[in-house]
Amino acid sequence: MPEMPAIRLVNVNKWYGTFQVLHDVSLTVERGSRVVICGPSGSGKSTLIRCINRLETHQRGDIIVNRVELTDQLSKIDRVRSEVGMVFQHFNLFPHLTVLDNCTLAQRWVRKRSRKEADEIAMAFLERVRIPEKAQRYPGELSGGQQQRVAIARALCMNPSIMLFDEPTSALDPEMVKEVLDTMVSLAEDGMTMVCVTHEMGFARQVANEVVFMDGGKVIERNTPEAIFSAPSKERTKRFLSNLLH
Repeated sequence: MPEMPAIRLVNVNKWYGTFQVLHDVSLTVERGSRVVICGPSGSGKSTLIRCINRLETHQRGDIIVNRVELTDQLSKIDRVRSEVGMVFQHFNLFPHLTVLDNCTLAQRWVRKRSRKEADEIAMAFLERVRIPEKAQRYPGELSGGQQQRVAIARALCMNPSIMLFDEPTSALDPEMVKEVLDTMVSLAEDGMTMVCVTHEMGFARQVANEVVFMDGGKVIERNTPEAIFSAPSKERTKRFLSNLLH
């Protein structure tokens, strides 16, 4: 029996009032694969990724994550969120908590882990993202790149099977981008299922199994990085990549 995909979207539609932001979007993400979603601003990329863990509610179509179909049922939403980690553009760390406490809060409240166990897990992942020495610092004392690595560690502490990244480097100074991308590359090398909205095409070339190009709330083209970058089949994709890469 073939393994179920990690994520399956079928004809997903989303409106904000009368404005339709997603138009019949269908997408399958296999387990262990890395999908990069790119496209111009306003193309629906971030809305799509936020629908996958119900931070946004889609009005029509099906979203199935780890065999659970997302509906308004809270138990299903909680089940999906317990398996899906998310890293945001602007870090979303609690400024009044230390780095260590940011990484242990959800573990203790959601996973019901003891303080000792949560601390040990948090320190292991802070080691993983190469900032264990910042454990007792506050987010405001860290650089943007360091804060984003804390956000990644915090998500990993919940042992997700899927990681979503919503433009994780777009708020960073150029010199800080590499340290975050290096951490994401490391996750990819470990086989983590990843969906990443980003304009970092070097990362897409290095890590992605598939690149999805969106515009106007629709999937315009999807293919391997090699095919997308060397011979895109759609004129709109060609124009976007030409502007982005040059």
